[in-house]
Amino acid sequence: EEGERGNMGSYYIPPVNFGLVEDNLYRSGQPVELNHPFLEKLNIKKILYFSSEPPPPGFQSFVSDQGIELLQLGAAMEEQKSSLWSPMSEEVVLQALREILDVENNYPICLIDSVGRNRVGIVVGCLRKLQRWNLTSIFEEYRRYAGSKVRILNEQFIELFDTDLVTFDQGHKPQWL
Repeated sequence: EEGERGNMGSYYIPPVNFGLVEDNLYRSGQPVELNHPFLEKLNIKKILYFSSEPPPPGFQSFVSDQGIELLQLGAAMEEQKSSLWSPMSEEVVLQALREILDVENNYPICLIDSVGRNRVGIVVGCLRKLQRWNLTSIFEEYRRYAGSKVRILNEQFIELFDTDLVTFDQGHKPQWL
């Protein structure tokens, strides 16, 4: 039994709702300590953390120890409830997309929210719209991660998102765009 427990460190366990969006662009829910060895293997350079709350101390330590840049987006989310139907502001989505589209400075990059479904789902949905995916495919991907917690207002946000507002350095953009 002791030997079996000793081998547990050799397993790599991804965080909840972990997924590959594009090469070196990942998404997930809030990692726990069990997920740290898995994340180490990805050599992540930057994390976009979508939450009004700061990350848990253990995760902050991991990020610091790994030399990962952590950018918290939506820290002022609670004050932004002027648009009650929207879980995040358009400006947060635009800022996230600018970071995602700067491959040279930010990759590998991971998008994280509490469970990896709603806020991350909106950002990925808006990215897919920028990639000119059709709405049916965008919503299918959103629903796959959202499970039983699909929010129609999130889908409406994605559908109404104006990709013309997205600005980025053409010289640093990903090959898949």
